[in-house]
Amino acid sequence: MKRTDPLSIRQIIDQVMDTSARKDEMLAMRASYLWADIVGPGVNRFTTRRYVKDGILHVNISSGPLKSELSFRRDAIVSRINDILGRQVIRGIRFH
Repeated sequence: MKRTDPLSIRQIIDQVMDTSARKDEMLAMRASYLWADIVGPGVNRFTTRRYVKDGILHVNISSGPLKSELSFRRDAIVSRINDILGRQVIRGIRFH
């Protein structure tokens, strides 16, 4: 048996996920959870629901003016999410 260097838990999970057919689903879920980290607690306070469907991040925002402001930053948010994930998982954002 060949000895290898020890791996971190993160590396082991990544190896398993690379071979899994559900990697895209997991990345989509992770993209949804990244919303709070990217927009910050002030904006996240007005977020009531978020989910990913067909590569589009759907975000329910309870403030009309905030929806308008976020729509101007849509491309930057999508880019930031995909940068963190390391590949293009999110194609766009839809605010409700």
